[in-house]
Amino acid sequence: MPRESGMRKFWMMVAVFVLACGVRADGPGDNVVGNVRAIPPVPKMMTAGDRADVEAGVKALGEEIGKLREELKGKTELLALLPDVEIYYDALRYPIAYNEPYDMKLLRKQIAEGMERAKELAEGKAPWVMEGGARGYVSKIDGSVQPYVVGAPKSYAAGSNRKYRLDFFCHGRGEDLMESKFIAGGKPAANEKFVVNLYGRYCNANKFAGEIDLLEVLEAMKRQYPIDENRIVETGFSMGGAAAWQFAVHYTDLFCAASPGAGFAETKEFLRVFQNEPVKPAWYEQKLWHVYDCTDYAANIFNLPLVAYSGEIDRQKQAADVMEKAMAEEGLKLDHRIGPKTAHAYEKETKARLDKSLDEYAARGRNTAPKGIRFTTWTLRYNHMFWVNVQELERHWERARVDAKLVNREGIEAKTVNVAAVKFEFAAGEAPFEKGSRPVVVVDGTRIEGPVVGADGAWQIALARRNRDWKMVAGLEDGKLRKRPGLQGPIDDAFLDRFIIVKPTGTSANEQVGKWASGECEHAILHWHKQFRGEAMVKNDVDVSEADIASSNLVLFGDPASNKIIARIAEKLPIRWSGKEIAVGEKTFPAEGHAVAMIYPNPLNAKKYIVLNSGFTFREYDYLNNARQVSKLPDYAVIDVTVPVSARTPGGIAAGGFFGEGWELQKDDGKN
Repeated sequence: MPRESGMRKFWMMVAVFVLACGVRADGPGDNVVGNVRAIPPVPKMMTAGDRADVEAGVKALGEEIGKLREELKGKTELLALLPDVEIYYDALRYPIAYNEPYDMKLLRKQIAEGMERAKELAEGKAPWVMEGGARGYVSKIDGSVQPYVVGAPKSYAAGSNRKYRLDFFCHGRGEDLMESKFIAGGKPAANEKFVVNLYGRYCNANKFAGEIDLLEVLEAMKRQYPIDENRIVETGFSMGGAAAWQFAVHYTDLFCAASPGAGFAETKEFLRVFQNEPVKPAWYEQKLWHVYDCTDYAANIFNLPLVAYSGEIDRQKQAADVMEKAMAEEGLKLDHRIGPKTAHAYEKETKARLDKSLDEYAARGRNTAPKGIRFTTWTLRYNHMFWVNVQELERHWERARVDAKLVNREGIEAKTVNVAAVKFEFAAGEAPFEKGSRPVVVVDGTRIEGPVVGADGAWQIALARRNRDWKMVAGLEDGKLRKRPGLQGPIDDAFLDRFIIVKPTGTSANEQVGKWASGECEHAILHWHKQFRGEAMVKNDVDVSEADIASSNLVLFGDPASNKIIARIAEKLPIRWSGKEIAVGEKTFPAEGHAVAMIYPNPLNAKKYIVLNSGFTFREYDYLNNARQVSKLPDYAVIDVTVPVSARTPGGIAAGGFFGEGWELQKDDGKN
């Protein structure tokens, strides 16, 4: 009974939280570009005494962390737990460094909690690992320490061989949900499973760096706890329900079940209904909705048990309704549980039945080698579904499909649309074919005899469509520049992996462009923290090392005259930029008053990106509703810097478009 009571209390807290903060942005008052309120909100000024106390706490905790870093050298297991202390340091430091919302009583409490953790770690203790609580990991993206909160099962004991189910929960919208408030939220009830509350990089519906947060937390959990990878469930409510929808359709094969509650599932209709906003996107913005519009990926739910929840009188029932329609168009039926006479909250009895269904799916577990797969995507950022792994598209931002099935332990039959290269691959022990046999693949009617199944039960085949014919190939890394998974754009894609912002040390060829680039650089640095809760790594162009080029996406601000890295690569880019003009194919723009924003494989290391003159591409206006937080610029844009920067754009967009599958300029790029 105590466990059941704890779970009910947790879901009541969830409902109260989302009711309190989930609807603030829904209305035409947040549709005025020239009157955008700050997110995070600006708090009341901290008194001099309070500020002195917090600064003293930050200083003391920082010194303890420094000591621990030295003392724990060589003690790998303990040193790996240092982020569990550092989350307190950042939670205390950010409110005074960035003038962000705070609760003084909470900050005082967390000074003591952080110091106590530091003391325990110095003594070789870390009781929170077994008991659950606030944890931290170091993100590959920006080196920041990101928090998450773990609920641990009482039966868990160190060294146990038992594997445990893991549930992820994504929180609702909270514009004042700073790190301090998040880690103080308490441990979720866990029963006989691990439960993780994700921070998701604050208030972005777990998109962009927020989606990588789940992947990095999962890796951290697998390193430290006995997680059953075939019993991972993802859930969320309100904004977190939107996150659960996008994880379900984009990372389908990670989970054994999913349950989105309320939220949103696409951009256009949601903004029309909830913001009364007449959405009039540029042609490339509309194409870029295909990144996060879950309705476009509805077919993928064929591969995942999913139970949606809505309150009967909740306006955010709209999310499940549009997904139900999209799934029906794919011949699928949505399991939609509706809480009677309930608004924006879980209804107790409906939630209990929903949880029972999730328990049944989790007990069954994930099948890593299903007999049939239906997969759709619009971008190689999301390119796999179990044993199907798409490697090349014929054209990005048009629907690609793979429908594949295993045939009598003898081979695979597959039909594709808009796919240029694909792998079918099974890990050791998972291939459903006889060892030593040569499975036959029939793809779009072409029969291909595959390689021999290995003695370990692993098998894979790589296929490429060349001159309309499918052929087996030894590998797809042929040295040619092509859009590949994780190297396909658009600009925002560079910020899903490690990046360094590179400032120019020279003088721009055009004073106005130089001033604009400097402003955009500072905007990118500040707003990375505001919206993604890290601190961007920043270097001057003269300080960029070969190791940086090898390890990181380089985000370069300036022009070929001012930024030495841009000067090194300028002749190898498809867009030419001189002191006089910018040439985009046959179109030219005067360099005076214009600048280039773009993404492209780094000519100095084609496995990483370079970005010119852009941070993430949605801006202050878009922070007001999470459905707006989508890519606003394509692979490249020519910016008219004589048009003032606004809360919506970095200036005037004189031209913009997508590179082709070989990263070439496309003559037909445009509205068609």
